[in-house]
Amino acid sequence: MTASALSQAGERERPSVKFGEIDWVLFTVLCLIGGSGIAILYSIAGSAWEPWALKQFLRFAVGVVLMLTIALVSLRVWFFLAYPIYVLALVLLVAVELFGEVSLGAQRWLDLGPVRLQPSEIMKIGIVLALARFYQGLSAKEANWSWKLIIPVVMILAPVGLIKMEPDLGTAILILLTGGAVMVMAGLSWRVIGALVVAGIVAVPLFIEFGMQQYQRDRLLTLGGKADPTGSGFQILQSKIAMGSGGLLGRGYGLGSQSQLNFIPEKHTDFIFATFAEEFGFVGCASMLFLFALAIFISLRIAAVSHSHFGRLAASGVTATFALYVMINGAMVMGLAPVVGIPMPLLSYGGTVMLTVMVGFGLVQCVRVHRYDEVGSGKGLF
Repeated sequence: MTASALSQAGERERPSVKFGEIDWVLFTVLCLIGGSGIAILYSIAGSAWEPWALKQFLRFAVGVVLMLTIALVSLRVWFFLAYPIYVLALVLLVAVELFGEVSLGAQRWLDLGPVRLQPSEIMKIGIVLALARFYQGLSAKEANWSWKLIIPVVMILAPVGLIKMEPDLGTAILILLTGGAVMVMAGLSWRVIGALVVAGIVAVPLFIEFGMQQYQRDRLLTLGGKADPTGSGFQILQSKIAMGSGGLLGRGYGLGSQSQLNFIPEKHTDFIFATFAEEFGFVGCASMLFLFALAIFISLRIAAVSHSHFGRLAASGVTATFALYVMINGAMVMGLAPVVGIPMPLLSYGGTVMLTVMVGFGLVQCVRVHRYDEVGSGKGLF
């Protein structure tokens, strides 16, 4: 490396230079989405900061600090930590099965005294990092089709199986689809993709019959809410009423009857988008979906300009997770998909999902800041 190149590399490592390389448009978009979530939580609590809006504000503030901190850390550090984070998340998922706290019929949490941890959220980041590191060492031909692809398949199915046992079907599906998306973006053969899609379609009836709990089958069979409006279809039906009543411009901030009168179950978490639609209407929903699409587009553009394969796959994998959150939750609240407990990212109330999403975007920003760095080249961690 020439003296000029060394000087340029050293200049890029200065914290002030790194800070300037952060994508501030993406930062602004995320703040607009997060701020909208805080505002709607304030509204549905009767124009009060408690019990949701203040906590969401504090969590988002912590998330912003985490995102900016992660963005400044060398990409080589995340390459080095990729497998340890995945293994830690897997061990914690096993611990959930053995010692996890049971709540509302599900065993998803570890009670660690002052901290209540949901390991499946760590796995959403861990699976992306581990797969990105694995594919960093593969040739394009091997990524297309080789026996080595058994390894990422096992890496994906192991946590999916453990999370499915909790049971948490929504998160299991999310991790399965995220892992599949990373494999596709890494260069998986289109013939294999086609065969897997066909096999998946054929396996759906068997999965419904033998792989789902009875309440999950009930939700699927009452898709749209009309089949059982007072039972398993109640959530979807009330959600659709709220979205329809919003009309073009909405009922107005703080004036949504379905949410204010508590007709919408989980109005602050899984069904917050229906609450948002009732108060801000079609125009508000279209604007929010535009912000989501803009965040996804910017993140994919960041992935595309990364000089390292690890960086490209890490950023695109995080983006795929975020996009799946939006698509699954959007389809769910509109009655186009069964209720599977997937929140709307940055809008829905919840600390673990908020921090997971912000850590993920911290990795995306890290790829942006360190887009010229090469990893896995044997030149040391830093």
